[in-house]
Amino acid sequence: MTNQQTAIRTTYFSIIGNSILAILKWLTGYFGNSYALLADAIESTSDIFSSLLVLFGIKYANRPADKNHPYGHGRAEPLVTFVVVAFLVTSATIIAHESINNITTPHDLPKSFTLYILGAIILWKEASYRFVIRKSKQSNSTSLKADAWHHRSDAITSIAAFIGISIALIFGKGYESADDWAALFASGFILYNSYLIFRPALGEIMDENLYDELVARIREISIRVEGVKGTEKCLIRKTGMTYHVDLHATVDANLSVHAGHAISHHLKDTLKQELPELGNVLIHIEPHEST
Repeated sequence: MTNQQTAIRTTYFSIIGNSILAILKWLTGYFGNSYALLADAIESTSDIFSSLLVLFGIKYANRPADKNHPYGHGRAEPLVTFVVVAFLVTSATIIAHESINNITTPHDLPKSFTLYILGAIILWKEASYRFVIRKSKQSNSTSLKADAWHHRSDAITSIAAFIGISIALIFGKGYESADDWAALFASGFILYNSYLIFRPALGEIMDENLYDELVARIREISIRVEGVKGTEKCLIRKTGMTYHVDLHATVDANLSVHAGHAISHHLKDTLKQELPELGNVLIHIEPHEST
Protein backbone atom coordinates (compact mmCIF):
# COMPACT_ATOMS: atom_id res chain seq x y z
CA MET A 1 0.00 0.00 0.00
CA THR A 2 1.35 3.44 -0.95
CA ASN A 3 1.73 6.32 1.49
CA GLN A 4 -1.18 8.10 -0.19
CA GLN A 5 -3.49 5.08 0.14
CA THR A 6 -2.50 4.69 3.79
CA ALA A 7 -3.21 8.35 4.52
CA ILE A 8 -6.55 8.35 2.68
CA ARG A 9 -7.84 5.21 4.42
CA THR A 10 -6.76 6.58 7.79
CA THR A 11 -8.58 9.85 7.11
CA TYR A 12 -11.81 7.98 6.26
CA PHE A 13 -11.42 6.21 9.60
CA SER A 14 -11.22 9.62 11.33
CA ILE A 15 -14.26 11.00 9.49
CA ILE A 16 -16.47 8.03 10.36
CA GLY A 17 -15.29 7.91 13.98
CA ASN A 18 -15.72 11.66 14.53
CA SER A 19 -19.22 11.62 13.02
CA ILE A 20 -20.39 8.85 15.34
CA LEU A 21 -18.83 10.46 18.41
CA ALA A 22 -20.18 13.93 17.61
CA ILE A 23 -23.75 12.58 17.52
CA LEU A 24 -23.18 10.60 20.72
CA LYS A 25 -21.76 13.62 22.56
CA TRP A 26 -24.53 15.98 21.46
CA LEU A 27 -27.21 13.53 22.65
CA THR A 28 -25.44 12.63 25.89
CA GLY A 29 -24.60 16.25 26.71
CA TYR A 30 -28.14 17.43 26.05
CA PHE A 31 -30.00 14.69 27.92
CA GLY A 32 -27.28 14.37 30.56
CA ASN A 33 -27.25 18.12 31.33
CA SER A 34 -23.47 18.36 30.84
CA TYR A 35 -22.10 21.59 29.40
CA ALA A 36 -18.60 20.07 29.27
CA LEU A 37 -19.91 17.30 27.03
CA LEU A 38 -21.70 19.79 24.81
CA ALA A 39 -18.43 21.73 24.51
CA ASP A 40 -16.75 18.43 23.66
CA ALA A 41 -19.40 17.84 21.01
CA ILE A 42 -18.58 21.20 19.42
CA GLU A 43 -14.96 20.12 19.00
CA SER A 44 -15.93 16.73 17.58
CA THR A 45 -18.19 18.44 15.05
CA SER A 46 -15.32 20.66 13.93
CA ASP A 47 -13.15 17.53 13.74
CA ILE A 48 -15.43 16.17 11.01
CA PHE A 49 -14.86 19.20 8.80
CA SER A 50 -11.13 19.29 9.53
CA SER A 51 -10.82 15.60 8.59
CA LEU A 52 -12.62 16.33 5.32
CA LEU A 53 -10.07 19.09 4.69
CA VAL A 54 -7.23 16.68 5.46
CA LEU A 55 -8.69 14.22 2.95
CA PHE A 56 -8.85 16.93 0.28
CA GLY A 57 -5.31 18.08 1.10
CA ILE A 58 -3.84 14.59 0.88
CA LYS A 59 -5.51 13.86 -2.46
CA TYR A 60 -4.52 17.23 -3.94
CA ALA A 61 -0.97 17.12 -2.57
CA ASN A 62 -0.34 13.79 -4.28
CA ARG A 63 -1.30 14.95 -7.75
CA PRO A 64 1.64 14.39 -10.13
CA ALA A 65 4.00 17.19 -11.12
CA ASP A 66 3.00 19.26 -14.14
CA LYS A 67 4.34 22.19 -16.18
CA ASN A 68 3.26 24.77 -13.61
CA HIS A 69 4.22 22.65 -10.59
CA PRO A 70 7.47 20.85 -11.44
CA TYR A 71 7.96 19.79 -7.81
CA GLY A 72 4.39 18.51 -7.51
CA HIS A 73 1.54 19.80 -5.36
CA GLY A 74 2.84 18.65 -1.97
CA ARG A 75 2.86 22.11 -0.38
CA ALA A 76 -0.95 21.93 -0.32
CA GLU A 77 -0.66 19.58 2.67
CA PRO A 78 0.92 22.00 5.19
CA LEU A 79 -1.46 24.69 3.93
CA VAL A 80 -4.36 22.39 4.83
CA THR A 81 -2.68 21.81 8.19
CA PHE A 82 -2.89 25.57 8.83
CA VAL A 83 -6.63 25.42 8.17
CA VAL A 84 -6.98 22.44 10.53
CA VAL A 85 -5.15 24.44 13.20
CA ALA A 86 -7.58 27.30 12.58
CA PHE A 87 -10.45 24.86 13.27
CA LEU A 88 -8.76 23.82 16.51
CA VAL A 89 -8.28 27.42 17.64
CA THR A 90 -11.88 28.26 16.74
CA SER A 91 -13.13 25.23 18.68
CA ALA A 92 -11.05 26.19 21.71
CA THR A 93 -12.36 29.75 21.59
CA ILE A 94 -15.99 28.63 21.38
CA ILE A 95 -15.50 26.14 24.21
CA ALA A 96 -13.84 28.81 26.40
CA HIS A 97 -16.60 31.34 25.68
CA GLU A 98 -19.40 28.87 26.43
CA SER A 99 -17.64 27.62 29.56
CA ILE A 100 -17.28 31.12 31.01
CA ASN A 101 -20.94 31.85 30.28
CA ASN A 102 -22.05 28.60 31.93
CA ILE A 103 -19.86 29.17 34.99
CA THR A 104 -21.79 32.36 35.74
CA THR A 105 -25.19 30.81 34.93
CA PRO A 106 -26.87 28.57 37.55
CA HIS A 107 -27.80 25.15 36.21
CA ASP A 108 -28.59 21.62 37.37
CA LEU A 109 -26.07 18.90 38.11
CA PRO A 110 -25.07 16.63 35.20
CA LYS A 111 -26.48 13.11 35.08
CA SER A 112 -24.33 10.23 36.33
CA PHE A 113 -24.75 8.15 33.15
CA THR A 114 -22.64 10.69 31.27
CA LEU A 115 -19.56 9.30 33.02
CA TYR A 116 -20.01 5.87 31.43
CA ILE A 117 -20.34 7.42 27.98
CA LEU A 118 -17.28 9.61 28.58
CA GLY A 119 -15.21 6.66 29.76
CA ALA A 120 -15.87 4.80 26.51
CA ILE A 121 -15.19 7.95 24.45
CA ILE A 122 -11.83 8.54 26.17
CA LEU A 123 -10.65 5.01 25.43
CA TRP A 124 -11.79 5.22 21.81
CA LYS A 125 -10.21 8.63 21.13
CA GLU A 126 -6.88 7.67 22.67
CA ALA A 127 -6.84 4.47 20.61
CA SER A 128 -7.71 6.55 17.52
CA TYR A 129 -4.85 8.96 18.27
CA ARG A 130 -2.33 6.13 18.53
CA PHE A 131 -3.59 4.54 15.30
CA VAL A 132 -3.59 7.77 13.26
CA ILE A 133 -0.24 9.06 14.61
CA ARG A 134 1.36 5.75 13.64
CA LYS A 135 -0.08 6.02 10.15
CA SER A 136 1.09 9.65 9.88
CA LYS A 137 4.66 8.55 10.57
CA GLN A 138 4.41 5.71 8.04
CA SER A 139 3.13 8.06 5.33
CA ASN A 140 5.19 11.18 6.27
CA SER A 141 1.93 13.17 6.31
CA THR A 142 1.91 16.49 8.18
CA SER A 143 -1.84 16.97 7.87
CA LEU A 144 -2.49 13.40 9.08
CA LYS A 145 -0.38 14.19 12.14
CA ALA A 146 -2.59 17.23 12.74
CA ASP A 147 -5.64 14.97 12.44
CA ALA A 148 -4.11 12.60 15.00
CA TRP A 149 -3.70 15.46 17.45
CA HIS A 150 -7.37 16.26 16.94
CA HIS A 151 -8.08 12.81 18.41
CA ARG A 152 -5.68 13.44 21.31
CA SER A 153 -7.24 16.86 21.99
CA ASP A 154 -10.68 15.26 21.96
CA ALA A 155 -9.49 12.66 24.46
CA ILE A 156 -8.12 15.40 26.73
CA THR A 157 -11.35 17.42 26.63
CA SER A 158 -13.27 14.24 27.43
CA ILE A 159 -10.95 13.52 30.39
CA ALA A 160 -11.46 17.07 31.63
CA ALA A 161 -15.22 16.65 31.28
CA PHE A 162 -15.05 13.31 33.13
CA ILE A 163 -13.16 14.91 36.03
CA GLY A 164 -15.47 17.93 36.14
CA ILE A 165 -18.64 15.84 36.11
CA SER A 166 -17.20 13.52 38.76
CA ILE A 167 -16.46 16.48 41.06
CA ALA A 168 -19.95 17.89 40.49
CA LEU A 169 -21.62 14.56 41.28
CA ILE A 170 -19.46 13.76 44.31
CA PHE A 171 -19.77 17.15 46.03
CA GLY A 172 -23.29 17.90 44.82
CA LYS A 173 -25.07 21.24 44.98
CA GLY A 174 -22.75 24.22 44.71
CA TYR A 175 -20.36 22.36 42.41
CA GLU A 176 -22.55 22.37 39.31
CA SER A 177 -20.00 24.46 37.41
CA ALA A 178 -17.16 21.97 37.92
CA ASP A 179 -17.62 20.48 34.45
CA ASP A 180 -17.63 24.03 32.99
CA TRP A 181 -14.27 24.72 34.60
CA ALA A 182 -13.08 21.41 33.16
CA ALA A 183 -14.16 22.48 29.69
CA LEU A 184 -12.36 25.82 30.15
CA PHE A 185 -9.16 23.98 31.07
CA ALA A 186 -9.56 21.74 28.04
CA SER A 187 -9.80 24.76 25.73
CA GLY A 188 -6.38 25.94 26.94
CA PHE A 189 -4.89 22.53 26.24
CA ILE A 190 -6.36 22.56 22.74
CA LEU A 191 -4.70 25.92 22.06
CA TYR A 192 -1.35 24.53 23.22
CA ASN A 193 -1.72 21.51 20.90
CA SER A 194 -2.59 23.87 18.07
CA TYR A 195 0.83 25.44 18.39
CA LEU A 196 2.53 22.02 18.42
CA ILE A 197 0.80 21.17 15.14
CA PHE A 198 1.34 24.58 13.55
CA ARG A 199 5.09 24.81 14.18
CA PRO A 200 6.29 21.81 12.07
CA ALA A 201 3.96 22.75 9.20
CA LEU A 202 5.39 26.27 9.21
CA GLY A 203 8.90 24.81 9.12
CA GLU A 204 7.92 22.72 6.11
CA ILE A 205 6.59 25.74 4.23
CA MET A 206 9.75 27.71 5.06
CA ASP A 207 12.11 24.85 4.04
CA GLU A 208 13.50 24.72 7.55
CA ASN A 209 16.32 22.23 8.16
CA LEU A 210 14.48 19.53 10.09
CA TYR A 211 15.79 16.32 8.53
CA ASP A 212 19.20 15.56 10.05
CA GLU A 213 18.45 11.83 10.34
CA LEU A 214 17.48 11.60 6.67
CA VAL A 215 20.61 13.55 5.66
CA ALA A 216 22.77 11.10 7.61
CA ARG A 217 21.02 8.17 5.95
CA ILE A 218 21.54 9.68 2.46
CA ARG A 219 25.25 10.20 3.15
CA GLU A 220 25.58 6.64 4.44
CA ILE A 221 23.97 5.16 1.32
CA SER A 222 25.89 7.47 -1.05
CA ILE A 223 29.34 6.51 0.19
CA ARG A 224 28.57 2.85 -0.59
CA VAL A 225 27.91 3.60 -4.26
CA GLU A 226 30.85 2.65 -6.47
CA GLY A 227 32.79 5.69 -7.65
CA VAL A 228 31.49 8.07 -4.96
CA LYS A 229 34.37 9.32 -2.80
CA GLY A 230 32.28 11.38 -0.43
CA THR A 231 29.46 13.90 -0.06
CA GLU A 232 29.39 17.63 0.61
CA LYS A 233 26.18 19.68 0.67
CA CYS A 234 22.95 17.82 1.21
CA LEU A 235 19.80 19.98 1.15
CA ILE A 236 16.31 18.59 1.73
CA ARG A 237 12.87 20.09 1.30
CA LYS A 238 9.65 18.29 2.15
CA THR A 239 6.57 18.66 -0.01
CA GLY A 240 3.58 16.60 1.03
CA MET A 241 4.73 13.07 1.74
CA THR A 242 7.94 13.21 -0.32
CA TYR A 243 11.39 14.71 0.17
CA HIS A 244 13.29 16.51 -2.59
CA VAL A 245 17.09 16.28 -2.30
CA ASP A 246 19.99 18.36 -3.63
CA LEU A 247 23.20 16.42 -3.04
CA HIS A 248 26.81 17.31 -3.86
CA ALA A 249 28.87 14.14 -4.34
CA THR A 250 32.62 13.95 -4.96
CA VAL A 251 34.22 11.62 -7.52
CA ASP A 252 37.74 11.10 -8.83
CA ALA A 253 38.84 14.39 -10.42
CA ASN A 254 40.50 12.50 -13.29
CA LEU A 255 37.30 10.83 -14.50
CA SER A 256 35.69 11.87 -17.76
CA VAL A 257 32.46 13.86 -17.77
CA HIS A 258 30.72 10.78 -19.14
CA ALA A 259 31.95 8.59 -16.28
CA GLY A 260 30.99 11.20 -13.67
CA HIS A 261 27.55 11.48 -15.23
CA ALA A 262 27.08 7.70 -15.06
CA ILE A 263 28.03 7.66 -11.37
CA SER A 264 25.52 10.43 -10.60
CA HIS A 265 22.73 8.45 -12.25
CA HIS A 266 23.71 5.30 -10.38
CA LEU A 267 23.74 7.26 -7.11
CA LYS A 268 20.32 8.77 -7.80
CA ASP A 269 18.81 5.37 -8.65
CA THR A 270 20.30 3.81 -5.52
CA LEU A 271 18.97 6.53 -3.25
CA LYS A 272 15.46 6.33 -4.68
CA GLN A 273 15.49 2.54 -4.46
CA GLU A 274 16.58 2.44 -0.80
CA LEU A 275 14.58 5.50 0.27
CA PRO A 276 11.19 5.33 -1.52
CA GLU A 277 10.02 8.46 0.28
CA LEU A 278 12.38 10.54 -1.87
CA GLY A 279 10.93 12.53 -4.76
CA ASN A 280 13.20 14.55 -7.03
CA VAL A 281 16.92 13.89 -6.41
CA LEU A 282 19.41 16.30 -7.96
CA ILE A 283 23.05 15.15 -7.91
CA HIS A 284 25.83 17.68 -8.38
CA ILE A 285 29.24 16.14 -9.07
CA GLU A 286 32.34 17.69 -7.47
CA PRO A 287 36.01 16.71 -8.13
CA HIS A 288 37.71 14.80 -5.35
CA GLU A 289 41.32 15.88 -5.10
CA SER A 290 43.66 13.30 -3.59
CA THR A 291 46.03 14.61 -0.92
